[in-house]
Amino acid sequence: MSPHTVGTSGDKAFPQALHSVRAGETSFDRATAHLDAPLAVVDLRAFDANAADLVHRAKGKPVRVASKSVRCRALLERVLARDGFAGIMSFTLAESLWLARSGFTDILLAYPSVDRAGFAELTADPKLAAAVTVMADDPAQLDLIDAARPAGGAGEEVRVCLELDTSYRLVGGKVRVGARRSPLRTPDRLAALARSVVRRPGFRLVGLMAYEGHVAGVGDEVAGRPVFSRAIRVMQAAARKELAQRRWEAVRAVRAVAPRLEFVNGGGTGSVQHTAAEAAVTEIAAGSGLYVPRLFDNFRSFSGRPAALFAQPVVRRPGPGVVTVLGGGYPASGVAGPDRLPVPYLPAGLRYDPQEGPGEVQTPLLGPAADALRIGDKVWFRHAKAGELCERFTELQLIDGDRVVGTVPTYRGERHAFL
Repeated sequence: MSPHTVGTSGDKAFPQALHSVRAGETSFDRATAHLDAPLAVVDLRAFDANAADLVHRAKGKPVRVASKSVRCRALLERVLARDGFAGIMSFTLAESLWLARSGFTDILLAYPSVDRAGFAELTADPKLAAAVTVMADDPAQLDLIDAARPAGGAGEEVRVCLELDTSYRLVGGKVRVGARRSPLRTPDRLAALARSVVRRPGFRLVGLMAYEGHVAGVGDEVAGRPVFSRAIRVMQAAARKELAQRRWEAVRAVRAVAPRLEFVNGGGTGSVQHTAAEAAVTEIAAGSGLYVPRLFDNFRSFSGRPAALFAQPVVRRPGPGVVTVLGGGYPASGVAGPDRLPVPYLPAGLRYDPQEGPGEVQTPLLGPAADALRIGDKVWFRHAKAGELCERFTELQLIDGDRVVGTVPTYRGERHAFL
């Protein structure tokens, strides 16, 4: 068992009479019949099958695990023990240092940081400096690192990765599709910053990253919206073609400055197979594909198995066709809208009350399935995104079939909230 596991569950039992086996009961219900809800689970069979799918789609290139989509050390250990996975893509410097102190190596921080205390720790410790690679797209970020170094400007050499802007531009740049991330869009601008890093004492340029979120994170087969879905596919095909050429040119420009570049990272769960086909890319990033939240139901090119679920208990039966569960208002980040809400998953046939939606302390659910539910029963939900679920729960119940085989803490359960 991982050193981060808590052990097998069973200490929160309640009267079994509330949960006698009956028609419609799922394996999740059977596995957690001895546990009170709210709770969160990870189906290990689904998790492992999703991991195998990512490796298959990566076509021999290593998959770097995006920790923000997992947020559980034990599950990071589990996936990194599999062939085909190598390294972590972290989301804050504090998290990166914590993971490195825990024994993880090859940690790529995917976002620039201004954590001066963290940089002071990084530059003072050779073990941490060897394990963590920081992200940069502006010389000012390097200035901040230098200012945090031990007195006298000494300290360990800092590993640096540059980020290429991947957004797709139309109408002479007036229309942008994709996230606003790096200001480094052209090979020339990347090469200029690469030269600055190479000339600067105390830094070593080791990598290049380009995350195409408008391809990797946007589904191209949205149910009930065929015209919109076709438009997305047309856009993504054009964006992939443009980016592949620009990424190849950018890598060539940076390698002319730093011939020993260690890695070129790209991709995401929804674009693994496309990005892996580019010769310039040496590794793929993915994380959401392990849990498969609801936002990844809308892709034609792959289908995963929902692995991470949470359950809320039925606490009221206001009337025919209605039950109320405790809490459940766990919206995901991004542009606010219905697609950012968790969805009732099991039993099938439940929906939100349009006048209330998922609430902070209670959530009414409508539908014929409500009449078969009793006080104390569980309703299972899927979160819209992956790792954000773990910010709501301190532990995950690991399920194999109809058994809970272990309990592991989330980041929050280890008393960390990095962002």
